[in-house]
Amino acid sequence: MTTLDVAGVVKPRRRLADSFPGYRKLVGLPNADKVGVGVLLLLVLVALLAPVIAPYPPIKLAGLPFRPPLQGGHLMGTDEVGYDIFSRVLYGMRTTLVGVVVVVSSGVIIGGLVGLVAGAVGGWVDTLLMRTTDLFLALPGPLLAIAFVAALGPSYDHILLAVAVVWWPFYARIMRGEIRSWRVRPHLDAARLAGTGPVRRAVRHLLPGAMPAILVTASLDVGNLIVTLAGLSFLGLGEPAPAPELGAMSARGLQYLLQEWWVPVMPGIAIFLLALFANLAGDAVGKIAGDHR
Repeated sequence: MTTLDVAGVVKPRRRLADSFPGYRKLVGLPNADKVGVGVLLLLVLVALLAPVIAPYPPIKLAGLPFRPPLQGGHLMGTDEVGYDIFSRVLYGMRTTLVGVVVVVSSGVIIGGLVGLVAGAVGGWVDTLLMRTTDLFLALPGPLLAIAFVAALGPSYDHILLAVAVVWWPFYARIMRGEIRSWRVRPHLDAARLAGTGPVRRAVRHLLPGAMPAILVTASLDVGNLIVTLAGLSFLGLGEPAPAPELGAMSARGLQYLLQEWWVPVMPGIAIFLLALFANLAGDAVGKIAGDHR
């Protein structure tokens, strides 16, 4: 396809595939990966629009307790207090996704910086940073997070802080390995001979080559983090009731499982769907990003 500019010169029309380098790979993915990406994006959009979509406020009485799903205008029923479960699930999904973004971002920034410095500088700096990383990797992450939250007090913010403390070493290890593999590439020798400084070499020549591996790791981490945050909340380490957290909602409703099954099951289904489609989307991101290495 061609088009004419002002001077009458024939120019090729810019296509969508030329504007977005990953477009062709995204279109060529298996249907399962496409479904994973699409459904995850839909779930994220629904969670972000929770204040608009939710028929009731999350901590306001919406009807009689224990209304079954699809009765009385309650899509997922009501809980033991009378809160609308569908509204609380939407807000709980948003809380979970925000927590995932916070932990993954902190892990990429802190771990990526540690791995970049260790791999690019080498020597005693590499040894010091990697032994510190090994120290954190040797600690039992979930138990350390539980002890951390127990010391600070139950709070979702404390959960995020505790998980972030034990999450960055994985990114540091991956970044350091990628940087060391890119250090021996010929273009690094050319940049060094051209007089490029160490900081510029690290940022302009090493970091871009390592980012696909970090991106793949982060995308695959989302599902694991969803389950981890929900598990800590399930143990009662999050905000006290009636805060809309998926794990805590399932835990508080567990005693009603045999009679009013929807109270604990609906938040659990939300956790399952988020984790499942996050893993499918992570596989798709891995296939796209892996081709750019």
